[in-house]
Amino acid sequence: MSTNLVNLQEEYAKTEIAKILNLLNEELVGLAPVKSRIREIAALLLIDKLRKSLGITSGSPGLHMSFTGSPGTGKTTVGLKMADILFQLGYITKGHLLTVTRDDLVGQYIGHTAPKTKEVLKKAMGGVLFIDEAYYLYKPDNERDYGSEAIEILLQVMENQRDELVVILAGYKEPMDKFYESNPGLSSRIANHIDFPDYTVEELLQISKMMLEDQQYQLTPDAEVALTSYIQKRKEKPLFANARSIKNALDRARMRQANRIFDSRGQVLTKKELVNIEAEDILQSTIFD
Repeated sequence: MSTNLVNLQEEYAKTEIAKILNLLNEELVGLAPVKSRIREIAALLLIDKLRKSLGITSGSPGLHMSFTGSPGTGKTTVGLKMADILFQLGYITKGHLLTVTRDDLVGQYIGHTAPKTKEVLKKAMGGVLFIDEAYYLYKPDNERDYGSEAIEILLQVMENQRDELVVILAGYKEPMDKFYESNPGLSSRIANHIDFPDYTVEELLQISKMMLEDQQYQLTPDAEVALTSYIQKRKEKPLFANARSIKNALDRARMRQANRIFDSRGQVLTKKELVNIEAEDILQSTIFD
């Protein structure tokens, strides 16, 4: 084994990993288990790179990943940051992330799936392929479904070209678990399983404030109370999509605010009135949600 020395701090400084991890902390509220897991993976990859630089041989770390959790929990955002980390450390050559679904991979007739899947893989080479709701690729009840063909091609690339492409399979946890049970070849190629928890009411309120601040709006105290109540009730209803549902509610509140101001036209408006989201904007905007 080589007796050469390597300065961890210097090697760390050569990359932008610290910046990427800091941005992940700043941009994503909560998700402590996810952030911790991403940091662990980043640390493993950096140390593996340093070991190779000193001639220490070891098997390449598995890079394919599985992200499970409800919609709106930051899976795509984390995927983008993971692509940045992999690029900074030289594990992928381009650093882009390509997001696709079943419709992008599976054809409608015989001979259609292979070229569709291969075209997507070609575009993703050198980066990360993010397959959302990956379980829809597999439909065992339909003998005429061509999803299994896409899976077979995907398996070959994940194994034979793992130095050129990283695959992230994403979706709800329970269907993803069943998907892996039905496709053990895929499961065996996934080294990193990361579960994304749902946001709490407090975290969603914090996310709301950040979203509004980005667009130079703010909640009045009464509006904050109204929004908190809405989040508590909406979380219990079907099809709740965490931050995505909150964004939709805030978009409606902004529209309601604009209509409220428009209806009172003729008066002189202050900056405060144009910035503030009132309780009635929240209540009127979510009444039919």
